[in-house]
Amino acid sequence: MKKILYTLALASLFYNCGGKEPKKVASETPISVTVQPVTETNNTPFVSASGKIEAVNSATLSTRMMGFVEAVPVKVGQKVTKGQLLVSINNADLSAKRAQVNASITEARAAYNNAEKDYTRFVNLFNENSASQKELDDMTARFEMAKARLEAAQQMKNEVEAQFAYVNLRAPFNGVVTHQFIKKGDLANPGMPLISVEGPSSFEAKVSVPENAISKIQMGDTVQVTVTSNDVTLTGTVSEKSTSAKNTGGQYLVTIALDKTETEILSGMYATVLFPVEKTQQENQQILVPKEALVTKGQLSGVYTVSESNTALLRWLRLGKTYGDRVEVLSGLSADESYIVSAEGKLYNGAPVSIQ
Repeated sequence: MKKILYTLALASLFYNCGGKEPKKVASETPISVTVQPVTETNNTPFVSASGKIEAVNSATLSTRMMGFVEAVPVKVGQKVTKGQLLVSINNADLSAKRAQVNASITEARAAYNNAEKDYTRFVNLFNENSASQKELDDMTARFEMAKARLEAAQQMKNEVEAQFAYVNLRAPFNGVVTHQFIKKGDLANPGMPLISVEGPSSFEAKVSVPENAISKIQMGDTVQVTVTSNDVTLTGTVSEKSTSAKNTGGQYLVTIALDKTETEILSGMYATVLFPVEKTQQENQQILVPKEALVTKGQLSGVYTVSESNTALLRWLRLGKTYGDRVEVLSGLSADESYIVSAEGKLYNGAPVSIQ
């Protein structure tokens, strides 16, 4: 009887402790992934420089005349055409001077016409031996002086007319008003900026390049320009390269003419330019990975790699500079490893994967 009770107790204990035969757990379906090896051929040598987008046609208008502003018939953001009036400055004194010049021209022309008639008459008399050589010479001098006075009066009129270009400021090209520094009633002084106009049809990027990279940049190079605000990458061509950094703090200015694009960009936007250059062997050791392969959690960034047991393994990285759509890896990934660039499912640490 004791043996039977002992046997029943052991059976009950085994049952209560989970002595049932365990159920089989279904294995997970591997996630199909695409990997990319990190090799030197994947590295693209670049020199990165930052700057701003500017309009090719850009002008800030000022005057060399002093006077009160009578009218500013345009507003910031308004489209203007070439020759359209932008700023009008009081020109009463200039108008009075033009009237004086016109009167001088009338007087000089009358004197010239009279002198011309006398000169023609004395030439005929001299040919008929009715006038002496001295009389002809005196009349010739009088005619030349009258001609010179008329020419001087006409040139003075041209000078006055040129002054009107500084009291009636007009658009130098088709564009958009970007800045208005004055308003009606303000006193305009010589050299004072009054209004700015830009032509939005074409843009360029101006960046500063350090001295250790300027010699690697050549005129006509095709470059990538990433507009920071909308993260759009455009193409352009190096159109200007400064050869002096005397007034730019050791940085050399480089201008890139941007190709035509439908992307909306505005003057003043920040841009990053990538110049393709030949680097040294040491510089080519850098590792670049595409942005779409990165996994971001808070301030941490990493990539998924494939372990020896064919599972996803999240590797945290220390990143460096950004080169267009790729980022430099400073540590966390070796040049002989591979990383996952795309997957047909949601990855997580330990997820089974199948390399395509």
